[in-house]
Amino acid sequence: MVSAANIGVSVSNSIQGVNMSIAQDFKAFAMRGNAIDLAVGVVVGAAFSGIVGSLVKDIINPPLGLMLGGIDFANFFTVLKGDAAYPTLAAAQEAGAVTLNYGLFINALINFLIVALALFFVVRGINRLTAPKAVPAPGDPPPPEDIQKSGTL
Repeated sequence: MVSAANIGVSVSNSIQGVNMSIAQDFKAFAMRGNAIDLAVGVVVGAAFSGIVGSLVKDIINPPLGLMLGGIDFANFFTVLKGDAAYPTLAAAQEAGAVTLNYGLFINALINFLIVALALFFVVRGINRLTAPKAVPAPGDPPPPEDIQKSGTL
């Protein structure tokens, strides 16, 4: 006779089996080399992003702005909704104006181009290191006399 308690126990065991299977599958996935490599790549990428952000903000944009007449890209914006003209983006945001911040977009675009260029060189270097070596084409076969003299045929 099947009781409700027996059904509950078998369903509970089935659910625990599924959970254990998922946990074991996840552990196998997480310990696989590719997942660990991905995690390391994300951490290094985050650190690299900070370096590139500083490079663009502190090194590239000041001389570029100076060459263009002393402008700061971070202060390129258009007021979409507000009462007055604001001298800086910070002043506009403090006043509660709605702004379109295209200067910050230019900074982000420069960041992207630098990261893309750096990744291009990294991938290019890795491809050169891991590219299969060209196998030289075999030479002409030995003449038949040489084969007969060596005793192989």
